[in-house]
Amino acid sequence: MGDPVLVLGFIAFCLLLIALPLSLWSLGGNSLSPVVTVFIASSNFSLTAQLVFRWWQSSHFPISNLYESLCFLAWSCTLFQLFAQRSWPSPLVSAITTPIALLSIAFASFALPEALQGASPLVPALRSSWLVMHVSVIMCSYAALLIGSVLSIGVLFIDREKSINIRSSSIGAGSFRTDSALLETKSDSENILNLIPVELSNSEKLDNLSYRMISFGFLLLTIGLISGAVWANEAWGSWWSWDPKETWALICWLIYAAYLHTRLTRGWQGRKPAIMASIGLVLIFICYIGVNLLGVGLHSYGWFFDA
Repeated sequence: MGDPVLVLGFIAFCLLLIALPLSLWSLGGNSLSPVVTVFIASSNFSLTAQLVFRWWQSSHFPISNLYESLCFLAWSCTLFQLFAQRSWPSPLVSAITTPIALLSIAFASFALPEALQGASPLVPALRSSWLVMHVSVIMCSYAALLIGSVLSIGVLFIDREKSINIRSSSIGAGSFRTDSALLETKSDSENILNLIPVELSNSEKLDNLSYRMISFGFLLLTIGLISGAVWANEAWGSWWSWDPKETWALICWLIYAAYLHTRLTRGWQGRKPAIMASIGLVLIFICYIGVNLLGVGLHSYGWFFDA
C-alpha cells in the first residue's frame, strides 16, 4: 500500500462505500443530499489523481492493463453519474448508479492479483497514438452505457403500478402530446392552443435520463469501433478479424442500436425498451470483463488461463 496509485484507489473505494448507504438513506426524501454529491465528486477527484500518478509512473496513458482500465471505468462512471445527478437531482439516480463505480474500483483493488495491478511497459501493438483515442473512447462508452442501463433497470422496478409513456422520442410517441395539448375555447371565433405541462413520474424521469445516457454512450461506442478498425488495420493489416472482443462489441452495438430504434417506434411503449437496455448491461459485462478474464483473443489481458 506504499504505492500512491493503490492508496488513491483505496481512498476512492472508501468514499464510494460511504456514498452508497447515504444515497439509500436519502431515498426517504425528495431531493439528493449534497453530502452524497460531495463524496461522489471527491471519489472522482481521487481517481483522477490516481490516473495521473500512474501516467507519470508508466510514461504512457494509464489504460494498458485490466487494473488501469477498471480504474478508468470507475472514473468515467463517477463523472457521468455527476452529470446525471445534475440533470435530475434525485436520490434515485445516486442510489442506482453508485454501485457500478463502487464494484469497478473494488474489483480492481481487491480481486485482481498484484501482478495485474502494477505498471507494465506497453507491448509493441499498443505503442500507438490510437491507444488514447480508441481505448479511452471505448471505456467512456462502456461507462455511459452501464449508467444508462442500470437506470433502465430502475425503470423496471419503480412505480410498477403506473404505466409509462415514452417521452424522450424525437417524434413524441405515446400519449404525451395528446395529454399535454388541450384546446381551450376563449370565444366563439377564437381557439387558442394552450400547452399545459405534464408532471412526469419517477419511472418516466429515469427512462428519459436513461435514454439520453445510452444515446451518448452509443455515439461513443460507434466512434470507438470505427477508430478500433482503423487501428487494427494499421497494426495487424486487417480492418476486422472477428476477435472475441470485436464480436461482443459488435453485439453490444447492435442491441443498443435496436434499443434506440424502438424509441422511435410507436408500438414500443411502456417498459419494453428498458428490458432491452437491461440485456445490453449483461452484454457489456461479457464484452469487457468476461473476454478479458478468460484470456482469449487479441484484446484480453488474461487471468484465469495464465496460471
